[in-house]
Amino acid sequence: MGEAEMREVTVGDARVPYRVLGAGHPLVLVHGSGAGARAWDGVAGALATTNLVVLPNLSGSDPARDDGGELTVELLAEQLAAVVADLGAGPVDLVGHSLGAVVSAALAAWRPELVRSLVPVAGFAGPGDEYLRNSLTVWRDLLGDAAAFARYSMLLAFSRAHLRSIGHAAVEELAVRFQSTPDRRRQIELALRLDIRDLLPRVQAPTLVIGAAQDGFLPVENARELAAAIPGAVYEEIDTGHVVMVERPREFVKLVSDFIA
Repeated sequence: MGEAEMREVTVGDARVPYRVLGAGHPLVLVHGSGAGARAWDGVAGALATTNLVVLPNLSGSDPARDDGGELTVELLAEQLAAVVADLGAGPVDLVGHSLGAVVSAALAAWRPELVRSLVPVAGFAGPGDEYLRNSLTVWRDLLGDAAAFARYSMLLAFSRAHLRSIGHAAVEELAVRFQSTPDRRRQIELALRLDIRDLLPRVQAPTLVIGAAQDGFLPVENARELAAAIPGAVYEEIDTGHVVMVERPREFVKLVSDFIA
């Protein structure tokens, strides 16, 4: 597989770093809000055995750098398109998690020539789910209390079974990693106002939508609705919390690998 290579592309006022590892057809993994591309660390190596895995850090994640302005789906999709273009390897397979699922689906609708296949994971399309609106609102309102924000984030991110299984020491380590950053507010506020429902019927790429059955953050009905709105989309559900690739990495890798193959 070899060592990861660090690259960077400039888009307007933003510098967008990305890692590449492995070899083969490019598979771009698009993070949601939070840890940025590090969210994929548990599955990137396995996927890189058969693909050139690409891990961008878009605005709102560390170590991306921009002017600190308001985030939009258009802005993040433009950055993602720039990464794909910088690769110079033709259309890519695109996997996006949570907010990254939204950005990936939007890019597939706007720039179909860039996307060979699309895999939105634990995604959503916009307003309408009052549970989601309230969980996002509480999440945003806890930003001033780093410890409470981190522990609430864990409750949103993982299933009860997963938190029980990993034990106290691992949970306390997660509590440090989930603490708020200055950019988190921008990501959450984007999630509260975005709406890509009108774009979904325009997606042409073969699409696999993956839902998380025990998602306590973004109810799985949102992923099902996403699949129903994308022409010809295949739907699969994994019995996990929101961060599917951490709770069930082998099952996730197999689903993605089989689909893009």
